[in-house]
Amino acid sequence: MNRRESLFCLSGSVVALGSWPWLAHAHHGWSSFDQTRPLYLEGVAREVRWRNPHVEWVLEVASNLTLPADLTSRRLPEQMARVDTQTLLANTRLPNRRDARWEVELAPLTRMNQWRVPEITDGTALALIGFTFTGERGDAVLRAEYLFLGDQIYGMRSAPAG
Repeated sequence: MNRRESLFCLSGSVVALGSWPWLAHAHHGWSSFDQTRPLYLEGVAREVRWRNPHVEWVLEVASNLTLPADLTSRRLPEQMARVDTQTLLANTRLPNRRDARWEVELAPLTRMNQWRVPEITDGTALALIGFTFTGERGDAVLRAEYLFLGDQIYGMRSAPAG
């Protein structure tokens, strides 16, 4: 096979992959999110995808969503990445938008293992603090900073400190 045939085969493969949307799943880095406006969501995990590049699920948001009365006094675990947890908690708000379902992006599997997060399954009740796109535009996507699972709290940005 000569170079021209190789390029044609390669470009044909790319076109074929592009026609299968489930093969091209979006991955958002931290810079895509408004980290000045932390949001609180609570509900039930659905459509859990426990895999790399990061764990994801759809969150069915509780219809009576409110900020927990004790939120600002919660002790969040330290992460290796510097997170000003007091400011984060003081600034956490409910989203302006009222989507019943949010796509949630968490940490990669290696980090989930470092935190010893038990595998989330469909129907698991949980809460999160995280960030969405600037101005809450676009899809309802939350990049999790902290995961509240029962009485446990896990960081998502980096490995546990210490």
